[in-house]
Amino acid sequence: MSQDLPTRFVLIEPSHAGNVGAAARALKVMGFDDLVLVRPRWPDVLQRPEAIERASGATDVLARARLVETLDAALEGMTHLCATAMTPRDFGPPVAAPRDHLAALAPRMRAASTGGVAFLFGPERYGMANEDVYRCHVCLRIPTAPDYGSLNLAAAVQLIAYEWRLALGGIGAMPARARARGPMAEPPADAPAVSAMLAHWEEALVAVGFLDPAAPKKLMPRLRRLLQRAAPTVPEVHILRGVARAMIDAARGVRR
Repeated sequence: MSQDLPTRFVLIEPSHAGNVGAAARALKVMGFDDLVLVRPRWPDVLQRPEAIERASGATDVLARARLVETLDAALEGMTHLCATAMTPRDFGPPVAAPRDHLAALAPRMRAASTGGVAFLFGPERYGMANEDVYRCHVCLRIPTAPDYGSLNLAAAVQLIAYEWRLALGGIGAMPARARARGPMAEPPADAPAVSAMLAHWEEALVAVGFLDPAAPKKLMPRLRRLLQRAAPTVPEVHILRGVARAMIDAARGVRR
């Protein structure tokens, strides 16, 4: 499969085994093979006849696919998260057309030479939950007819996989990363690490009286957007968590 930028496709609570198989086929056609399912309706979805039939030969992608219970588990190692949703969310990430965003993203990720890109897809009936969209750096909105924008899950996966492959230079190119990470480079923090750090900061802000948990307004979504723009490294996340611990200790009168 592709030796290109680490790329993961995450299906959140898929309910139709056929869509899972068709998504696996869509990935293989575009040279991708990292598929993760979060709390699928069927525990045996990867072995169900509908999935195998719709995979149409992409059974190796199904065999590699993983089932996890939490979105954090699905996002380990991923540093740039792309939501797929038709409706913009208040205080959510910026909305962009896939081709525009991905064309700019590919060279940035190659220059970073570390981290990975995850594309998130919500349940067939309801789409992505707000809290999952808020975790993402961008919301990719596939241009559709204004009076009918309902895409089948596997069709959406196929379109995004195609656009990302196009941004990476096409099937013929499949280039390896432009350069190896230098000895002084610091790895970017993955999505679960950033979320855990934000939870720690929320606890600290409550402790020092800056955040009222009964009326949080939009403070934490705004802080998340700030951190997503900053793209903190692993050592930077450790520093920020150290600050949060010091704030909590100070609020409790604990001397260091």
